[in-house]
Amino acid sequence: MSSACGKIFWLWLLLAKSLPSSGATYSSEVRPILEKHCVQCHRPGEVGPFALDTFEAARKHAKQIALAASTRFMPPWKPAPPSVAFHRERRLTLAEIATLQAWSVAGAPLGTGALVEAKAAAPTPVADRSWTMAQPFEVPAESQDLYRCFVIPSGLAQPAWIHGYEFVPGNRKVVHHALVFFDLSGAARKLDAEDPGPGYSCFGTPGFLPVASLGGWSPGNGPLTMPPGTAVRAPKGADVVIQIHYHATGKPETDQSKINVFFAANAPERRLLDIALTSNRIDIPAGQAKYQVHDYFEVPVDVTLWQMIPHAHFVARRVRASITPPGGRKRTVLWIPDWDFNWQDIYQLKVPLKLKAGTLLEMEIDYDNSAANPRNPNQPPQRVVWGPGTADEMAGMHWNVTVDHEARDLEDLTSSLWGKMIRATQVTNRRR
Repeated sequence: MSSACGKIFWLWLLLAKSLPSSGATYSSEVRPILEKHCVQCHRPGEVGPFALDTFEAARKHAKQIALAASTRFMPPWKPAPPSVAFHRERRLTLAEIATLQAWSVAGAPLGTGALVEAKAAAPTPVADRSWTMAQPFEVPAESQDLYRCFVIPSGLAQPAWIHGYEFVPGNRKVVHHALVFFDLSGAARKLDAEDPGPGYSCFGTPGFLPVASLGGWSPGNGPLTMPPGTAVRAPKGADVVIQIHYHATGKPETDQSKINVFFAANAPERRLLDIALTSNRIDIPAGQAKYQVHDYFEVPVDVTLWQMIPHAHFVARRVRASITPPGGRKRTVLWIPDWDFNWQDIYQLKVPLKLKAGTLLEMEIDYDNSAANPRNPNQPPQRVVWGPGTADEMAGMHWNVTVDHEARDLEDLTSSLWGKMIRATQVTNRRR
């Protein structure tokens, strides 16, 4: 028996033992599961290909629901053991999978009680301020790697501290992902004025040096909250610049996205820092199935790890982040054995990790540039090098930390990070 077949056999055996003794019904057992895990995306206007917010819709797709749940194809959650526990995990329990399977086998019965529509588990909070694209943007029927930046005056008369945000795509069919920056230089406005139509072309980078970054959005993400005691400073008079990556649907579309922000009452107690492990040493021959890049950083001071943000493109297959404490054993904290460019996320730890000075942070990303990789954008495979295009490749693992003793240690960490960046730049220049 193959490894894959063996895993499926044992999963089905566990499910069989977990099946409810009485038939599951939509009203009692299934609707709460759909509300918790599915309806956030599977409802009108959202990214899901069909709605699951009514009994009739769910019954129509009962077999698909059971199959997608039992194979863990849905809901999309890529981290696997031995990853640590994260907030907002979209992972069904074996009991939940068994309930959906039993419901499907029983013919998807309604059960007793009033016929109530399923609601999304996370209602949208009321924002303190919204920044919306000034005009709709027309997305052509056919396009590739369409990156567009939109400049929105923040209208902030005073600096503001943002402790949460929600990016709201205007058209989820075409918005692949988004990043949000702040600009004080006026460079984004100039680029916007020089480019006809709403926004300006900004493939890869936004075309200026941001004074701050709010973060990003990808499908499956709802409102995001910063780690406790931290916030992002939005400068007085800054422009908000939203960089959106669009993908075409085969027919003309329009989009007018926005971002909702939630302000903190006071200045943050601590600063959230980004330790970026990256590599541009990517040059993968066509057909090569095993190719790995690696980066590391030894933290010079005591820090607390709050969240991790990995990034790669279609040829990437496996992503690992690990830590090795001083004198201790290496431990995996994030393991994605089936990387999917379409389901990138910000992974916030349920229990923040205290990392002692001398802890080694490591990133490993494996690539498969063979025809056997179902997500390879080139068939037949072609040489893939580092670059911002989706047919290129990238490698990144961002570790967001706070310094445990800022007054004493903040300068040491920032100096070490600058040193790492300068050394990486010097290596890149020598290779050129």
